[in-house]
This record gives sequence, structure tokens and C-alpha cells, in this order.
Amino acid sequence: MNISRPAVHPVEAPPLTEAGVHGPRARMKDLQGMPGTKGGLFLRLSQFIFAIISVSVMATTNDFRSATAFCYLVLAVGLQSFWSLSLAFVDIYALLVKRSLRNCMVIRFFTIGDGITSTLTFAAACASAGITVLIGSDLDKCAVNHCTRFETATAMAFISWFAMSPSFLLNFWSLASQ
Repeated sequence: MNISRPAVHPVEAPPLTEAGVHGPRARMKDLQGMPGTKGGLFLRLSQFIFAIISVSVMATTNDFRSATAFCYLVLAVGLQSFWSLSLAFVDIYALLVKRSLRNCMVIRFFTIGDGITSTLTFAAACASAGITVLIGSDLDKCAVNHCTRFETATAMAFISWFAMSPSFLLNFWSLASQ
């Protein structure tokens, strides 16, 4: 009777990988201000509130259409308010179901959206500030125009951009550290 017997061949142990030597990589903690945190929700709501104030103040003037920069401000800050409100809803959902928004695709989407909307808001606020200075200081036509409202809307757009910057930087940092 010829029965085959299993042959035992010595096998070398595989070399240790980086995870074997140093242990598995730890994930970065969710810092306040990142998506899905209370700080992130606070930043999104403050972005939304200041953007809505800027749009409301500018839209209540009857001659904001006279300068293209003011029209651009209304458009950019309107987009900013829509973006911030929609991400605030995502943050509220993530906080209610206690879910972390650390998915690479989600963070990439948030980072790109934050980068685009913050750039548009900053550019619109700078252009509106330039036109406001032109009307108020250089041409001395504040008596005819609504300089105070233009300045208020521009200031609210800058504050909205200041609230947007930490969101963008934290998302970018989280994306780069993955």
C-alpha cells in the first residue's frame, strides 16, 4: 500500500512589516472644528449666520446692482450660506447618530468645497471693500449711496470667511494626514 505522506518543509518567517515593528497606525483624534464635531457645527452655523446677514444687508439696498463687485458679493456669500447650512445639517446628523465623518472621500469633498467657497467669499469681500472705499473715500458719494450698509455687508462677508478658514484648514490637515 503506497500512501503518500505529507512532507513538511521548513518555511522562513516573513519579515516584519512596519505595522509589526511599530504597531498599527493610530488614527488622529477628532479635533473640535472638524466635520461631525460640536466645534465643526459651531463653525458652520457661524459661517451661515454671518453670510445670511451679509446677503440680507446688501439685498435690502436698492442700488447694490450698480457695482459688479456687490453683485458678486451677493452671489458668493449666497453660495457660502447654502454650503454652510447643508454641511451644518450633515454635522447635526453625525452628532445625533454619533458617527465620525472620517471617510477619505467625505473629507476630500468637504475640503474642496470649503476651498472653493472660501476663495470666492474672500475675493468678493475684497472686491466689495475696494468699491466701498472708492465710493466713500475717493468719490465722497456716501450721501447718495448706502455706504454704511455696503461696509456692514462687506464686514459680515469677511467675518464669514474668517469662520470658514478654520474649517478648511482642519479638513485639509485631516486629508493630508490620512
